[in-house]
Amino acid sequence: MEILKVENLSKNYKLGESLIKAIDNVSFKVEKGEFIAIIGASGSGKSTLLHMIGGVDKPSSGEIYIEGTDIVKLTDNQLAAIRRSKIGIIYQFYNLIQTLNVEENITLPILLDNKKVNPKRLDSIISILNLENRRKFFPSQLSGGQQQRVAIGRSLIYSPSIILADEPTGNLDSKNSDIIVNLFKELNKKLNQTLIIATHNLEIAKQADRILELKDGKIILDKRNT
Repeated sequence: MEILKVENLSKNYKLGESLIKAIDNVSFKVEKGEFIAIIGASGSGKSTLLHMIGGVDKPSSGEIYIEGTDIVKLTDNQLAAIRRSKIGIIYQFYNLIQTLNVEENITLPILLDNKKVNPKRLDSIISILNLENRRKFFPSQLSGGQQQRVAIGRSLIYSPSIILADEPTGNLDSKNSDIIVNLFKELNKKLNQTLIIATHNLEIAKQADRILELKDGKIILDKRNT
């Protein structure tokens, strides 16, 4: 089942008299449950591509279909609703609310929509994240790896169609990076969660089903891991 389709996507910036093509006419499709690693040198366009798929940046041209809906054509309010319910975004810096505990940070997207939290789903996520003994802890009481796990939990709470992660291990040491890599693999296998991760981490790329490599805003490689 196709969950994402990107068609003829471009993002251009003006730099003086020059036109910079951050993303240059990119097209690809993603099936439900795929685990994709986007790799490439700094400045290749990885983050820009991820931010457009996540609805936090507008393309110069092209289409982005999530479960058949072209999010490029949505109003700001419609796009905000899609971002909360269908797209989970994880950044290198955890973006947790310091005055909220682990449970409250994870459930924040649902509380912002004035909806009720499903306690069984919350318990399941906290268990997968191995945070049972940290439920009432605040971010300042957690390690970097634990904070990133909370950020992952927040992205999962709405059962999103896609999780997008931008350099999720870039701020972690090797031990915590390995924990996060294994966690993504577990989420993909156990929950059939669709993952698209922009990364320099070769261990993440090795675990992915498929690798997309960007160079100068173009896809130069699209291959499946064996």
